Amino acid sequence: MRWINWQLSKRDRLIAGGTPIVLIFVTYLIMAAQRHAANPSDKILPLPSGMAKAITELLTTPDPLSGNLVFWADTFASLQRLGLGLGIATLLALVLGLVLGALPPVRATLSPLVTGIAVIPPIALLPILFIALGLGETSKVVLITIGIAPVMIRDIAAHVGSLPREQIIKAETLGANSWQIIARVALPQAMPRLIQAIRLALGPAWVFLISAEAVASDIGLGYRIFLVRRYLAMDVIIPYVAWIALLAILMDVGLAALSRRAFPWAHGAGH
Repeated sequence: MRWINWQLSKRDRLIAGGTPIVLIFVTYLIMAAQRHAANPSDKILPLPSGMAKAITELLTTPDPLSGNLVFWADTFASLQRLGLGLGIATLLALVLGLVLGALPPVRATLSPLVTGIAVIPPIALLPILFIALGLGETSKVVLITIGIAPVMIRDIAAHVGSLPREQIIKAETLGANSWQIIARVALPQAMPRLIQAIRLALGPAWVFLISAEAVASDIGLGYRIFLVRRYLAMDVIIPYVAWIALLAILMDVGLAALSRRAFPWAHGAGH
């Protein structure tokens, strides 16, 4: 059997997907044990027991200033910023993507602007945002929005623009105007694509969030990672990075499940 035709069962997929993760974990344990055997005070590759101790302290120790538990306060602050940035970018992508994809005059007017913004490295805008908007929450949310919205807009616009022309002609034959076509023809078909665009934007959104928190913040997952790096506190950094990865995976899985449940036709259900 050719590999291209080899379909794995759910059990086989779990085994295949888990094997590299287990190998990486075992390799890390072996390397960490070797380093600690040579130097019990090694900070570069902490043992799981050391990481568990460090994270337990953050989970149970209140912040001296706010009184909140450090780990959960960092998590809540970062998720709040990420949620606002993703929410605003999603709204912009939906509205502008629909009108750019469906209306040629709007596309001719705004498409060059969106393309120009999309090719600017968002991190390069960070000093400008901090100067213009200050070091508060607004600049961090705007960075996430600017970083992911243009790409999402272009993706939705391209998807809407590629809808079969026969659907548009049929709607026009039935008397629909431009806005009715957008609402009843383009919008339903754009929604699964929008969820897919959000899933693809999660990684860059986390990058922009961590970057902003590292430069100017007093709370957040990115702030904590860059705060403790000066002490070579890998027993905190590694669990925080793992926690960020877990949060991102849960978001991605949740969005995928939402798309399958809300739009089964877009995933081949019934075929």
